[in-house]
Amino acid sequence: MKKVTYSAPSVKKAFKILHAISDASNGLGISDLSKQLKIGKSTVHGITSALEEMGILVRDPIHKKYNIGYTLLELRKKAYAKMELRDVARIPMERLMEKIGETVFLGILNGDHVTILDMVESHNEMKITSPPGTRLPLIAGATGKVFLSQFEEKKAKEIIQKIGLVRFTSKSIIDPKKFFKEVEETKKRGYAIDDEEYMLGVRAIAVPLQTAISPLAAIWVVGFTSSLNDQKMEKAILEIQKTAQEISHSMNPVVAL
Repeated sequence: MKKVTYSAPSVKKAFKILHAISDASNGLGISDLSKQLKIGKSTVHGITSALEEMGILVRDPIHKKYNIGYTLLELRKKAYAKMELRDVARIPMERLMEKIGETVFLGILNGDHVTILDMVESHNEMKITSPPGTRLPLIAGATGKVFLSQFEEKKAKEIIQKIGLVRFTSKSIIDPKKFFKEVEETKKRGYAIDDEEYMLGVRAIAVPLQTAISPLAAIWVVGFTSSLNDQKMEKAILEIQKTAQEISHSMNPVVAL
């Protein structure tokens, strides 16, 4: 079967316009863009107007020329922050894995789910693993509790009600009141625990990263119940909190610059 692709001509033209404007030292007007890119004036006007409305472009009211707006700078800052977070967190995560002997994850809140940014695999023959880019349900286990704990009570309840609680295992908490109580407890103690709530035979501990960046971020340790026993859980809680503090402390000065 022949693969059908959509060329998205308007999107391509919009990017050509953005590239042209970013290369121009004093901005470009509609006529300049039309001549340089060989695109009709009406098309250029429609695209630039839409981009201006979204803050991607700004127009000089006197010279009628467009320059790059602040929205792109904001997006660049957010993208940079994510990359910076991954770089800053990597070594502390590796040290944490060596101390605990279980897989360590770094993730961010991404809309109605959690996206894994990085992972340090355990050396154990039997281990929990999931590649960067993997999406997890927001209400799943320890990660769900720790991210929801960062919201105000009303907002957290709204999210729980909107998404709905799912019975992933026989130990999953599907009562909204009980689940929210776990979220509140997470907020008080600073960490969340998942005892086979998301996957049978698997335990997890999650801690939020207190940084000035957006979106919200967290690290978590995941292991089988046979390995991550009660005694090891106590040690893991202390170590993951220390690691979260280290990452948070390293990130905040970077963001402040």
